[in-house]
Amino acid sequence: MSSVGDMTEEIHPRNYWRWSKQDFFPEKSFEDWSNYRSALSQTTSRFKDRLVSRSDDANELVELRKQSENEMKRCLNWWDLTWFGFGAVIGAGIFVLTGQEARNHAGPAILLSYVASGISAMLSVFCYTEFAIEIPVAGGSFAYLRVELGELAAFITAGNILLESIVGGAALRIHTSLKDGYNLLDPIAVGVLAIASIIAITSARRASYINWIASAINTLVILFVIIAGFAHGKTSNLKPYLPHGAQGVFQAAAIVYFAYGGFDNIATMAEETRNPSRDIPLGLLGSMSLITVIYCLMALSLTMMQKYTDIDPNAAYSVAFQNVGMHWAKYLVALGALKGMTTVLLVGALGQARYTTHIARAHMIPPFFALVHPRTGTPIYATLLITILSAMYCLFF
Repeated sequence: MSSVGDMTEEIHPRNYWRWSKQDFFPEKSFEDWSNYRSALSQTTSRFKDRLVSRSDDANELVELRKQSENEMKRCLNWWDLTWFGFGAVIGAGIFVLTGQEARNHAGPAILLSYVASGISAMLSVFCYTEFAIEIPVAGGSFAYLRVELGELAAFITAGNILLESIVGGAALRIHTSLKDGYNLLDPIAVGVLAIASIIAITSARRASYINWIASAINTLVILFVIIAGFAHGKTSNLKPYLPHGAQGVFQAAAIVYFAYGGFDNIATMAEETRNPSRDIPLGLLGSMSLITVIYCLMALSLTMMQKYTDIDPNAAYSVAFQNVGMHWAKYLVALGALKGMTTVLLVGALGQARYTTHIARAHMIPPFFALVHPRTGTPIYATLLITILSAMYCLFF
């Protein structure tokens, strides 16, 4: 039988916009100094318990989600996840890393480097897909590790996820008269982060629409780069194909793998997916398969346009187009890189907030940041936390 207090809370749910001690320190250990001293005396036994304790599927799917008080809205399908995959993965990396590694390590065989790193990325995608189907919650890899490897591994992962979330946004910098080490500010990144966060907290559905548009524009730019590259390419530029042998191919593969990063953010949206068992495999595997093909075609088009020894590692595509007489194309390349960075930040804002939400559900950070807004179905406090910390990093570090 429900207590009177529980019945009252059901009739009059707690206000989302609140700021109380209970929301930040709900455990009994923090009720008073006596309980706190008692908890400190149990540090050794509690630490041993954390070393061996593990969560389970039911706890992640049911009990922890109650900490958010409201459900995230199931509004996404495989089409949304596919475009989120494009938005999360295709950023400025493909425009930078391809020329750099073709020039320094792989030569024309940079295509094989993208194939090798793409296969490696797909193996990770298979793992994420399987876990996301079994444990469709916002925590992503953090939730999976709590179940499979236990609390300690999840705790370490939580720290890495939060650090990655904070330093993930990087953009243009300006010089100031402040002390050395603090004189490179990033106001543009702060502005873009703020806009991405505002979109992210309004609703996942609205963020999906905006991501569609931005990713579609980016895809058109990429198609132009591929088609124009082949139209002005020469097969003679592909010789010698393996100037540094297999070693160069795999050295480059280890670097260009970073161009595939970001797909893990898609797994964090499982809680908002209408049919996770169908939509997540279609969205994740479909987007990553297409991205691998796109990367390989972009790499081939570049090495056909310009001999690998002549590639400018700092502006590979722009310089290559200039050398074939298409000076105006550098602006399209810049547009593609810019659009890529903005969608990466948008999808990152969505994914990082959901990671943070589930970390807060597990009380590794205050559960206040696990609260989901009843109307928008989004974790507003978690989004604001990551945005503020990222903005501070952009401004001062």
